[in-house]
Amino acid sequence: MTDMRSVFLILSPKALPYASICLETLFSNALETLNIRLITDSDADKQTLIDAVSAIAEAQNHQWQVFSKRDADARADEQFRDLPHLQTFRNGHPCWRKVTDPLLFVQDGEEMIILDPDLYFPNQFTFEATPERSLLLMWQPPSCLQPLETVQATFDASVKLAHHVDIGVAQWRRPVDLDWLNWFLGAIGGENIPRSMFVEAIVWSALAMQMGGAYLDKKRWHCWYNDHWKRVLIKGGFSITRILVMENMKQVKCFHATGPCKWWLKEACESGQLKGGNRLDRPSRTFPLTEFTPGRYQLEQSIKDFLGKIGYYSFINPAWDELEKPRRVASGSKTV
Repeated sequence: MTDMRSVFLILSPKALPYASICLETLFSNALETLNIRLITDSDADKQTLIDAVSAIAEAQNHQWQVFSKRDADARADEQFRDLPHLQTFRNGHPCWRKVTDPLLFVQDGEEMIILDPDLYFPNQFTFEATPERSLLLMWQPPSCLQPLETVQATFDASVKLAHHVDIGVAQWRRPVDLDWLNWFLGAIGGENIPRSMFVEAIVWSALAMQMGGAYLDKKRWHCWYNDHWKRVLIKGGFSITRILVMENMKQVKCFHATGPCKWWLKEACESGQLKGGNRLDRPSRTFPLTEFTPGRYQLEQSIKDFLGKIGYYSFINPAWDELEKPRRVASGSKTV
């Protein structure tokens, strides 16, 4: 049991059109034995996920369980009893439970490898070693820290933020300073924190700077970047699937299909052009965090505001809502 890697996904059945790729390739390509815990919302969602995982042949090679939010609530009532901001936070946006709920299922010293559902594991692979006292996160070129008021509240509280944070994969262990986390959540708004999925990245970014951390190797743990040239091609009618299959998967342990491209991941994989086929079982390097200073944040916001005013984004951005809508409707999902 101690040799198992402890993996968590916060997962809604509505994400299965792309999360199925994550689960299938995780079960089939992980070279280590995994203890996977899926945490979902309702009891009906729990049964749907049990049925979905049971249909994956390779799942029998690993240990897995599915929990509803109700299953986690009793644990939260006990473990977060004197932490009101933490309790409020876990009952906010569902994505925020990636921070809180894995903590409820581990003891001190145990690792938590937390995965987004829009991941793809194209090669046989091993996870990196989870640090004893710090945090590992993926790297991406841009900053996804928003909304502005929450970022500003973080700076006003004299809390540092890490730049280039991608939250497709996070690795850490208990014990975690829950008193500090509870204080921080109160400092950035408490029950008035905007109910935006992007707030999760702010919390991970602050935790990384508070407790210490590093970026995973971006060549092995690769985040898809919605480059401006990709947007122009897509707006001009270029297939999103064709753009996805341009990615070189041969040296990638994990690919994060961020943003809208997740809705084309299954199609790209089924085309057979997104395969890896290698064995990547050696540890990868990690890289030191870069601080996202208030000055840097203001500079980037000023550039974005200027580009917006001159109509640049209107010129290059595809009509993502219209492109995604048929896929989202088919899955029963309202948002990306």
